Amino acid sequence: MPSGHTATREKHRREVRVWDLPTRLFHWALVGAVAVAVLSAELDVLSVHMLAGETVLALVLFRLAWGVVGSQTARFADFVKGPRAILDYLKRARAGGEAAFTLGHNPLGALMVVALLLVLLVQASSGLFASDDVLVDGPLVPLASGAVVSALSTVHRVLANGIFALVGLHVVAVFFYLLVKKDNLIRPMVTGRKAVPVPVTEPRRAPAALALAILAATAGLVLLVLRAAS
Repeated sequence: MPSGHTATREKHRREVRVWDLPTRLFHWALVGAVAVAVLSAELDVLSVHMLAGETVLALVLFRLAWGVVGSQTARFADFVKGPRAILDYLKRARAGGEAAFTLGHNPLGALMVVALLLVLLVQASSGLFASDDVLVDGPLVPLASGAVVSALSTVHRVLANGIFALVGLHVVAVFFYLLVKKDNLIRPMVTGRKAVPVPVTEPRRAPAALALAILAATAGLVLLVLRAAS
């Protein structure tokens, strides 16, 4: 049976709205777009692959902007920390319990978020200039020299393996937290709510209308660039 101290902690846990709707929709839309991009590439359905890549680009640009002006837990300033903060988190994580509690992304999770966003940004951008030298050219190939196209095509091919590695590491980390640390990171990204063991102030939320405007702007920017090249 749980000790009285543990039972008291569990009794005082309460749910807090951690992730806003724009952040959650972005997360799952990006998962879907990346999955479609990978599958369509494997099946050589390259028209779908390019559309999925352009969608990834618009979504990543949205997240970069939302990370500056969005809700509190979505902002990079809230979770991207320096080496000292990461070391401090590792010490607290070893201690376990409430000492390791973070409301949004912890400092290690922040490294994964930043790495995935940057790699996907480079991958989606390089895909616009990629060519297989046979049948399919990216939409911006006519704007670049042969040397640039060759270099970015190589980047696009090689970086795909890096994305597989990062996604695999991310999935392993999520299940490690779920099965070992008993911290379900998936549910809050679905419902937006997280059970917290300590008193916290509910994070500030940016208007959903702002998120919609940013998404429209990033999607419009991608379309504008593609149209300018056609």
